[in-house]
Amino acid sequence: MSSAVEAVYIFNQNNDCILEHVYRSRPPTARTLLPHYQRYPRPRPSVINLPDLNPPTILFSLIHSNLLFLSTASNDIEPLFVLEFLHRIVEIFEEFIGAPLLANKIESSYDVVAQLLGEMCDAGNVCNTEPNALRGDVDIPGWMNKLLGGVGLPGNAPSSLPAGGLKQQLQLNPSTSGPAIPWRRANVRHTSNELYVDILETLHVTLAPSGRPLAAIANGSIAFTSKISGVPDVLLTLSASGGKLGLEKAIDLPVFHPCVRLARWKERPGELSFVPPDGKFMLAGYEVDLMPSVHDLKSWSNAKLQLPLSIEVAKSLGPIGTEFEVRLTIHNTFPGAASSSLAPPRPGLSSRGSGTSAPVFGASSSSPMLQDVVVYIPIPDIVRSVIDLRPSRGEAYFTALENVVEWRLSSKAAASPGVVTLRCTVVGPLTEDESDDLINGFHSDAGAGDYDENQDAYQSKSSEPSKASTTSDPQQESRNERKVTQNAALMPSSASVNFKVKGWLASGIKVDGLVIDTRRSRGLGEGVKPYKGVKYLTVSRNGIETRC
Repeated sequence: MSSAVEAVYIFNQNNDCILEHVYRSRPPTARTLLPHYQRYPRPRPSVINLPDLNPPTILFSLIHSNLLFLSTASNDIEPLFVLEFLHRIVEIFEEFIGAPLLANKIESSYDVVAQLLGEMCDAGNVCNTEPNALRGDVDIPGWMNKLLGGVGLPGNAPSSLPAGGLKQQLQLNPSTSGPAIPWRRANVRHTSNELYVDILETLHVTLAPSGRPLAAIANGSIAFTSKISGVPDVLLTLSASGGKLGLEKAIDLPVFHPCVRLARWKERPGELSFVPPDGKFMLAGYEVDLMPSVHDLKSWSNAKLQLPLSIEVAKSLGPIGTEFEVRLTIHNTFPGAASSSLAPPRPGLSSRGSGTSAPVFGASSSSPMLQDVVVYIPIPDIVRSVIDLRPSRGEAYFTALENVVEWRLSSKAAASPGVVTLRCTVVGPLTEDESDDLINGFHSDAGAGDYDENQDAYQSKSSEPSKASTTSDPQQESRNERKVTQNAALMPSSASVNFKVKGWLASGIKVDGLVIDTRRSRGLGEGVKPYKGVKYLTVSRNGIETRC
């Protein structure tokens, strides 16, 4: 299977092609590809097979900042390879011409964009996608060059070759093959030497109506920021509960930046040895299975999933089944957070956000707590409105345009453990009789029940209740049961919750150490002791969902 990219196209928000870069063959033009892409309904797939073109073509797409990136291939190719290349193009463009990536930026910096596309891919073969390596190959005009070029004067570029011609110039500059370490530019200098580790875990949990977990996964990413002079050789050590076996079980499907020495990781899982690029980059990614064991599932409880909260939905409540209740149980338990804050301090390590020196590496300045808790309850389209929203904490409202109930809890409201509830009443579609009443200018409350002809007059001579009103009416109960069955279609089928927790990871992974190997490093300088910090963050973006 070949890995050749034929062309890259970029369209703006008006579907105008602002860039078309061809690498090889004779791919279809942008005007030909766009109608074939737009004939698919939204959301459009990222990989589309176009057999009716000559030759048959595979179309790859990526949407970023209202810009559409397309790429083509006429031969069999790994789809993830091309999609990753498009993502790298976006990252490189933002690095060189600035974020956010806009159409006018690409058009005004076409000289830089053309150089980048030519250096990243040669004749369809992806060869260089590291920002630090591209900096030495791509000529970025400064403000002085732009000023002189605007008035017709030459910039900093030499007007002619030195004496001896091209051969003499190559002898003066023998290092034409790029830097020795492709992901790190040469001669890096910083006045303040700093190392930062940011670990982010995103939760994806699905719960059955009974509360049992159907799936529970945490996708983690380790971002590393290096501001160190010279060429440092860094060793980052990770740990988890259960030691080495616990770490191997916790981290599944790891992916690493090319700078990581894989042999060291395979020999000693948990140790990342690498020479970092300059600046911030993504060091590693991983996946953690949070599902309890089969034995734990038999006697399952929410606490065994080790989440700071759980959510349940009770529906078809009330006399005629038009009410539902969302129950949010806040545990505010963070396994592993207490032990990390009581661990003995390690010299030269600190948490992010502390000022100068160092409490515990990986500890937070305050205990972890729930923040930005938002519950989303999608409502069926046939529901006309949701009324009488009664949250025990926070505030809730119904958005008719999106058909969703949103319930927000402040950090103060989510700080206290316990059970908080939200009870709502749904209003179904209008019946034929109600529609006629609205047309005639009269509206009756459907939720109040049917009109009873035997009801007492307004001016009753006797205020004593009748026997019929005090005894249960079997017909009324039967009607209510039928209404409960009919209103079951108005009930929500799921609910999801968003939140974030700083200073805690759901997987229990921790940074155990961050060391610079002075023997293998070069150009650090004598007595350099960089500032080191770590930050943990767990987020749920509609990640905890319960079915009902």
